[in-house]
Amino acid sequence: MAHATSHTLHTNGATIHYDVRPATAGDGGHPPLFLFGSPMDASAFATLASYFTDRTVVTYDPRGTGRSTRTDGAAETTPEEHADDLRQVVEALGADAVDLFASSGGAVNALALVAAAPGPIRVLVAHEPATAAVLPDHEAALAACAGVHATYLRAGMGPAMAKFIALTTHKGPFTAGWAEGPAPDPAAFGLPTEDDGTRDDPLLGQNMRGCTGYRPDFAALAAAGTRVVIGAGEESEGEMCARAAAAVAERLGTEPVVFPSHHAGFLGGEYGQHGEPEGFARTLREVLDGS
Repeated sequence: MAHATSHTLHTNGATIHYDVRPATAGDGGHPPLFLFGSPMDASAFATLASYFTDRTVVTYDPRGTGRSTRTDGAAETTPEEHADDLRQVVEALGADAVDLFASSGGAVNALALVAAAPGPIRVLVAHEPATAAVLPDHEAALAACAGVHATYLRAGMGPAMAKFIALTTHKGPFTAGWAEGPAPDPAAFGLPTEDDGTRDDPLLGQNMRGCTGYRPDFAALAAAGTRVVIGAGEESEGEMCARAAAAVAERLGTEPVVFPSHHAGFLGGEYGQHGEPEGFARTLREVLDGS
């Protein structure tokens, strides 16, 4: 892969760092491809980017994550704030067209971006958007998400992350009172049981409630000139984010595209996790090419 050049943007309430890798195999007229998640930072997309050497590839650290710092002092972030950061990165590229692949919370933020300012965005592939607000059982699901956030504020990272894992791997609808069920043991997941006192985790603190509580503006998405494709992992069936993908696609009048592996199937060892990045990249390329 080509060496990435790093850039900095000062946005409203944050300093955003993003990276640009030029094509090394001839771009063939392809628009730049912007890969991102939330709260995953740019490092999560190194493997996936390696399969797109025929494109300029852009990655970034969302506000409050990695190199991108918050300057507003706020404890939580909304998808609309992330969307405005993304808009400014896209505009800074100066390209006539840009394709986006967005994962999880990043997919939520990308839907907010396209609804508000589609601009030069040609295609958005939103993989497993982490919005509980679109589910038929959204009240119970949102209560479960709020419970993770409350546990983090009360008890710290270990207990909250254990609840988060239980939440994201739960299969099927959430029942009333699910959030009040027995809490998993953090030690069972290799998580710390002692509270270190910090409360700056971008997943459990900053983004948990805003991301999962976001309701896409389906009318604005339909009116945008962007082709919006929703994706879900073949191993994720029944889990909250895959169910959300199905619900969003239904509202858009489409069917989710099935990607290999799980919620983070593009990983090739990042964070010690492995999906099926080669097959994932192949499916992504087919979607971007319109096949």
